[in-house]
This record gives sequence, C-alpha cells and structure tokens, in this order.
Amino acid sequence: MSEVFVDLSRSADRLAGLLKQVGLDPGAAPPRVETLTGGVSSLLLKVTLPSLTVCVKQALPRLRVEKEWCVPTERVFAEVAWLQRVEPLIPGHVPRVLGLDKTLKAFVMEYLPAEQYRNWKTELLAGTVSAPLAAEVGELLGRIHAATAADPDTAIAFDNDASFHALRLEPYLVETARQHPALRDHLQGLIDACGANRRALVHGDISPKNILSGSRGIVLLDAECASFGDPAFDLAFPLSHLLLKALHVGAVRAALTALTCGMLDAYTPYIDWE
Repeated sequence: MSEVFVDLSRSADRLAGLLKQVGLDPGAAPPRVETLTGGVSSLLLKVTLPSLTVCVKQALPRLRVEKEWCVPTERVFAEVAWLQRVEPLIPGHVPRVLGLDKTLKAFVMEYLPAEQYRNWKTELLAGTVSAPLAAEVGELLGRIHAATAADPDTAIAFDNDASFHALRLEPYLVETARQHPALRDHLQGLIDACGANRRALVHGDISPKNILSGSRGIVLLDAECASFGDPAFDLAFPLSHLLLKALHVGAVRAALTALTCGMLDAYTPYIDWE
C-alpha cells in the first residue's frame, strides 16, 4: 500500500503537531506560515512563532520538474543525518536541526534570513565573484572528507548507494548517456568510479544554489543526496557549476574560471585517503 503524502502547507494541525513534537510552542493563534521558493525536491516553509522563526523542510514524493521524477521521501533521513554528523566538524557552517518527524518525512531547522545570508548562485549570476568564498567551500569540503574518510561507522550510517544512484547518477550521467550514445562509455566509466571509490561522506549537491554566505561564513544546505561515496563527486559538482557560469556570464569569465583553482588549492591539502 502506497504511503499517503501529507502536505504540511495545507495541514495546519499536522504542522502544529510537528512543532510541538520538536519542543516548540506554536502559540494560541496559528503561526504565520510562508512557502519559500526554490524548492524542487522539497516543500520549504518559513514558520514564524511567538519566540522565534524556523524553517520546516518536507521531502516531496515527486520532484517539481517537467519530466515525471519520483524519488523516495526517506532521503530526508540522510539529510538530517548529514547535518548532524558534520556540524561538529564544521560548526556554524550548516543549519542547526531542531527535530525530525519520520512519519511526515519532515524536519525543523533554524531559519537563516535572506537579508543576512546571500545565495551564492544569485551572486555569481549577478557577476559578483568572491575568491575567499570559493576557497572556503573547498576547505570545508576537505575537512568533512578528511574527518570521515575510511570511518566504518560513517560508512554504515550512510550506506545510501541506491538513493545516490537514483538522485545523482541516474539523472546526471545515466540519462545523459541515453541522450548522447557517443559519450556512453566515458560516462559509464564515471559511474563505475563513483561506485568503486567509496572513501568518505559525500554531500552530493554542492551547488552554488545550496550555499549561503553570511556573518558566520558560508552555510551548506540541502544534503538529501548524502552518502558514503566518492569524495571527487563533491568537488566536481561545484567546479562544474563554476565553469558553466563562466560560459554564461562572459564579463567575469576569467575571474570565475580562477575560482576553480582557488577551490582546488584550498581542498587538496586535506586529501589523505589516497
């Protein structure tokens, strides 16, 4: 029997129950709820309570894309586990998790105001280039990978190969190979390498859209694809985005290309697993 999805943006009672479950008082009056934009794979709600404002994230069973793409909602567990695992490694650089509801496939985390935290993708597309920010991304990835490399407990906790294949390899590499048969052998080699090089804890979606920059430095978001896998994937993901944006934003092409070198330079000192 298929699981019934309860949309928290349409169920005030279930949302209030979630807030109470994680120890938050929704107050006598209904909290002010605002649906945040930009969520392709999840429902994002800004919930204003009497004492604080929080963000509620709920995994969607079907992604908001043109082609029908259904993915397991259990991926929310991987995201929460990743946030909790890496917070001690890079304190302040991930949102603080306040609680999880396994039935609703939703969790509550701290809300980071847009006025205080800028989105890196938005900055890049506007032509704003920050070498220190790119270097910080490389450094944080290096710290996470180095701290979790060859750790058997982390490998067991993040044994999410099937989910990673469905969320990352299938849409990016397998589907591309279908559309471009001439590249099939090369792309299959990359797929095989990802499976063979399970070395460290991988975020899986280090895209500029998932990176905020604010008073406490950068903050990494959206770890739904987290898995114990090939750390090269985490580095290749932002590097490819920077190179593509260099093609798109011609006025700062050289500067954007230089960011890739800065990110690599900050990351490589942490490589000790191969």
